[in-house]
Amino acid sequence: MGSTRPAIRDTARRTGTDRRGPVVAALMLAMALAALDATIVSTAVPQIVGDLGGFSVFSWLFSGYLLAVTVTLPVYGKLSDTFGRKPVLIAGAAVFLLGSLLCAVAWNMGALIAFRIVQGLGGGALQGTVQTLAADLYPLKERPKIQSKLSTVWALSAVAGPGVGGVLAAYADWRWIFLINLPIGAVALWLIARHLHEPERERTGTRARVDWAGALAVFACGGVLLTALVQGGVAWPWLSGPSFALFGMGLALVAVVVMVERRAAEPIIPGWVWRRRTIAAVNLALGALGLLMVAPTVFLPTYAQAVLGLAPVAAGFVLSVWTLSWPVSAALSQHVYRRIGFRNTAMLGIGTASLILLAFLFLPYPGQAWQPTLLMLLLGAALGLFQLPLIVGVQSTVGWSERGTATASVLFCRQTGQTVGAAVFGAVANGVLASRLGGAGDLDSVTRALDSGGRAPEATRRAIADAVHAVYLGASCAAALAFLVLLLLAPRRFPVLKEVGDQADDRAPDDAVVEGVVEGVTDGVKEDGR
Repeated sequence: MGSTRPAIRDTARRTGTDRRGPVVAALMLAMALAALDATIVSTAVPQIVGDLGGFSVFSWLFSGYLLAVTVTLPVYGKLSDTFGRKPVLIAGAAVFLLGSLLCAVAWNMGALIAFRIVQGLGGGALQGTVQTLAADLYPLKERPKIQSKLSTVWALSAVAGPGVGGVLAAYADWRWIFLINLPIGAVALWLIARHLHEPERERTGTRARVDWAGALAVFACGGVLLTALVQGGVAWPWLSGPSFALFGMGLALVAVVVMVERRAAEPIIPGWVWRRRTIAAVNLALGALGLLMVAPTVFLPTYAQAVLGLAPVAAGFVLSVWTLSWPVSAALSQHVYRRIGFRNTAMLGIGTASLILLAFLFLPYPGQAWQPTLLMLLLGAALGLFQLPLIVGVQSTVGWSERGTATASVLFCRQTGQTVGAAVFGAVANGVLASRLGGAGDLDSVTRALDSGGRAPEATRRAIADAVHAVYLGASCAAALAFLVLLLLAPRRFPVLKEVGDQADDRAPDDAVVEGVVEGVTDGVKEDGR
């Protein structure tokens, strides 16, 4: 790391406890915008396609947005470390709102997809910077509270998104799905601009350098590889020219990214993100989390409708119950990791999650709705115990000038894991379904039939049950992989930085405390304090 060591005070202390309330409200509104827009469009697709056409490419309404969010996360993380959180958050929110306004006036499907990508370019700033600011505003002892609030907002928004989109499309117009973002985003922007006062950084006399070449290379590389994963097996077969071309181009761009970043003075993805055992292990573990989350979020609703015979609303409830236990467990996780440390708490959570996912295979056929509902409730509790200690732990091992990059790296890995999981588990489910049905049909066609009010025949119901069981087995393996990553790669004692004003009981006794703090912020601390 560079030798620059900004002499700054902690953001929370400069902002003041009395002003944190409006800032937290703004962060929660921004998080709600980012979460809603990932799902709110889904139930309005029939109205959008009926108005604009373009049924063959409508899936890019989701893929384009998520790709833009994912590939911009590391860029915004580095920019927030360089220029501060406030300007990056304001700029990102402005881009997001501009994209929302453009989506509302789109004249055809191509324009709407392009404007959704613009939205995603701003959404990356919302996700990463909000999480980073939450760590800036609160000391280690209080971070689980704010993180659990953000987790609650994310979970509820993600679940409510399809319902809100359906209501607006049915009783108003689908364009209101995007227009509703404008007043909410305007309030969030006003609160941030008025109440967030970041610390002044020490002027070094040198102009901050931005690795724009690295940002472009990361964007291009991530975009190509994620497009290959999202569209492979959907728009074209996996073993086809487009797939080989995109993966080949992606690997070549990986080499370009490595070359550019090694030469950059201030790289977008600095090497220390992967050289430090703590951050590297958490990145890999949360990548596995993204992978396993695909099983319930993508496949459970179809299972609930086709196998259990539930209506769409009831099927959504089976999935949504984990949004009740996840934030509660996350909030309570602090009482666990203060006793046994960040790593051991996360291992307890993901080990339990692996067993819960495996238990799904032993549910009776066709079974009753309360059985998967109970498993989802337990799974949410286990994952809350897993994810939040790792995020809080990583944020506590870096100083202010590295926190944005570190936070963005873990979010990027989790998001990438979800993209990989959707591709891999989609192929697994379709393969099992095809083998059970003699090569006829796939899960998408079954889902469309269910959405149209059709009822799957008995043979198809059993095939879907087998396909979802295979997916949950894979998700259980992903959870076990995360457990092994933490066991073998993560240090038993996270090198937690001591913050000014910290009390002894603010830290987990099982985690190492690293000294060397300048007014609440330490820069350039290496693994284990060396």
